[in-house]
Amino acid sequence: MTLKRIAPIIAVVLASCGQGGPGNIPGASGDETAFAGISKDAVINLTGTEPFWNGQVNGNTLVYRTPANMDGSSVQVSRFAGRGGLSFSGTLNGRALDLAITPTDCSDGMTNRSYPFAATLQIGNEQREGCAWREGDDIGEP
Repeated sequence: MTLKRIAPIIAVVLASCGQGGPGNIPGASGDETAFAGISKDAVINLTGTEPFWNGQVNGNTLVYRTPANMDGSSVQVSRFAGRGGLSFSGTLNGRALDLAITPTDCSDGMTNRSYPFAATLQIGNEQREGCAWREGDDIGEP
């Protein structure tokens, strides 16, 4: 069998990897409906530790801040609603930026706040973990 003939089979196998059913995807109910837990007009706040970072997604713009850049850097992002959450993609200082927001209880590890979403931020080869919430969500007092 030639590579040309088996390439479609390989693509199907790779596409199905990790899809062990709805029990493995937070928020999934077994259907193919895109995640709708965060509206397109919601402002999403982000916070993370080790290293410290924070940000905000408002429309198609993500502002990413660190202690070294308190004013932040604005990144144009595109939004994708998957079955288990949202993702935002863009470019920061020539490096790919990908943000995944997943519905699950999240703690920043430093306060008593409880956040409704986990955030995973990938900038180039660097990954940062954190929490996310929509403006108006009750996240408790520090």
